Amino acid sequence: MFEKIVIANRGEIALRIQRACRELGIKTVAVHSEADRNLKHVILADESVCIGPAPSVDSYLNIPALISAAEVTDSEAIHPGYGFLSENADFAERVEQSGFVFIGPRPESIRTMGDKVEAIKAMIKAGVPTVPGSNGALGDDPDENMRIGREIGYPVIVKASGGGGGRGMRVVRSEAALLNAISLTKTEAGAAFGNDEVYMEKYLETPRHVEIQVIADEHGNAVHLGERDCSMQRRHQKVVEEAPAPGITDKVRNFIGSRCAEACRQIGYRGAGTFEFLYENGEFYFIEMNTRLQVEHPVTEFITGVDLVREQLRVAAGLPLSFTQTDIKISGHAIECRINAEDSKTFMPSPGPIETYHAPGGPGVRVDSHIYSGYTVPPYYDSMIGKLITYGNTRDIAIARMDTALNEMVIGGIKTNIDLQKDIISDNAFKAGGTNIHYLEKKLGL
Repeated sequence: MFEKIVIANRGEIALRIQRACRELGIKTVAVHSEADRNLKHVILADESVCIGPAPSVDSYLNIPALISAAEVTDSEAIHPGYGFLSENADFAERVEQSGFVFIGPRPESIRTMGDKVEAIKAMIKAGVPTVPGSNGALGDDPDENMRIGREIGYPVIVKASGGGGGRGMRVVRSEAALLNAISLTKTEAGAAFGNDEVYMEKYLETPRHVEIQVIADEHGNAVHLGERDCSMQRRHQKVVEEAPAPGITDKVRNFIGSRCAEACRQIGYRGAGTFEFLYENGEFYFIEMNTRLQVEHPVTEFITGVDLVREQLRVAAGLPLSFTQTDIKISGHAIECRINAEDSKTFMPSPGPIETYHAPGGPGVRVDSHIYSGYTVPPYYDSMIGKLITYGNTRDIAIARMDTALNEMVIGGIKTNIDLQKDIISDNAFKAGGTNIHYLEKKLGL
């Protein structure tokens, strides 16, 4: 096991990684921007290194500064968390070329799965169901592209191969609009991602977002840990997540999960990862793989009893997985609400000092957050300031505990989305389970 690692991130995920390291006896180095000197994990770290000014491009995205921090502190590995450089293959490569361990997949795996066209090819080879589409990049022949569109059937969606997070995609509802949509998407993709390659898929009207958590080691072992439903979204950003997904049977879970685990073995995947699917009319359709730890990993930890961050560290150190597929038992239900420093109605960010803070408690309640009374939320980064997770033997109990916890939670001095989360948790359609990815935006009138 490592003796010391650099945590190349900030906020709640940096604190989460630090806690796992403490359990394993690993010393931690907290890197931080000038604006983040008072982050909780920085204060609690064994060592800390300032890596630049507040803007992310000058600090958390500054690859030379991050590697230098590992060098000057005699660290052995770097954990990227999520966001920032966590899915940057060049960063992973630079880390390993500099003699450190990247706590995540190999650079070539990140590149393969980061390219949507290559990812789809890999999934088809592994038997993972994909959305009907071009199964490759679109060429410059307009007649061929029109033929593909007719074969798939309208509506279709044109996507940038290098896109993500809801960017680089355009829905096309008629043949007359297709060629212009392809041209516009190619132009936007080239400007935004440095890669103008696009592909086409069937556009599903009312799907759910269901994802499969996997973890694999470098000894050929790969295990899935069930699914999560992340359909409650606003502008392609998840707001509430839960596990297991309502209505998914053990038979379906084991089928799709085993396909994902097999895909990991085929591409030589190492570490934690998530296969994201659209789910409609009882069918799964692969959309992308996230080659990192997910924000919503706590709900999977609750229902499986597996510490995903601890397992990430073990795998990166060269150890085999500490469990097999037969050891994984899905038990109970967990729900996560993202707590953001933003207005519940306008969604405008609300940085500033936190005057009062009270975390909820009780059976089955977990709070992953870096905030404290007197902490100032900076204006430079993502507005998420924590995650509230509840667990119960049944989904109804998990919902009831979330309702209680949201009402107990107090964050004074700034605006938060707690009122929005209360509204979602008490919503009858949410309580029934199985809402689609458009439900929240329609509910909010967006």
